[in-house]
Amino acid sequence: MGQLLEGVRDSLQRLDGAAVLDILIIAALIFGLLMALRGTTAMTLLRGGFVIVLLIFLLGRVLDLSVVNFIIRNSLPGLVLGVIVIFQPEIRRALERAGRTRMRRWLTSSEHLAAIEEVSEAVIELARQRHGAIIVLERSTGLEDYIESGVRLDASLSARLIEGIFYPNSPLHDKALIVRGERIVAASCTLPLATGSGADRLGTRHRAALGVSEETDAVAIVVSEQTGAVSIASEGRLIPLRDETRVRSALEALALHRNGTRPVPAQAS
Repeated sequence: MGQLLEGVRDSLQRLDGAAVLDILIIAALIFGLLMALRGTTAMTLLRGGFVIVLLIFLLGRVLDLSVVNFIIRNSLPGLVLGVIVIFQPEIRRALERAGRTRMRRWLTSSEHLAAIEEVSEAVIELARQRHGAIIVLERSTGLEDYIESGVRLDASLSARLIEGIFYPNSPLHDKALIVRGERIVAASCTLPLATGSGADRLGTRHRAALGVSEETDAVAIVVSEQTGAVSIASEGRLIPLRDETRVRSALEALALHRNGTRPVPAQAS
């Protein structure tokens, strides 16, 4: 411990104005890159890779694993270059998005409830008329990659607008609608299809809802075109509702609580 403190003291004594400026510039570049990647799936992958590398580094240091330490010392430049090459499309899209986005304001609880009220009202009417639909509510994981596959709307959230979008044969009724906060961000968005066990027995809308819930923490609501039945996909699980009037309570349990709270069993069939 004493040697560590002595080393820190020596490093601080060698710091001058140029060294401080150098550190600040590098820190600003890293922070800017992380902010640019925020809202993409690449950010989630980077976090996972960083955790793995950090654990390996700590194990090598604590257990004095010479081979592991040697590999880490000599592979760091290659890892940085590899990350840039692998995530080049995501980095490019994130940088483009960073140049045109505004600062996103935090939503209050009342605003969240108002958004869920509009979505629930639209889902109930869509189910009554048996108009197929898939609505995705963005949470902490950004859905920008999927938004870019559709048509950007950036419209105020309204039950009537959602119903119009999913009216049969309307230009945007196919694929998914994505909601962020109190805004309809985009429609006709392509989502990843679930490929797990039993997914092949589901329709395309249900597979898409399940797929996006597997890859992100988003909540997806599906209305069946054949039966009008409503299902909610969350955390890789598809939850059918006994009737559409339970949509609001289910969304409040899933979308408002970021700790993974699930709906009560009585809501699922």
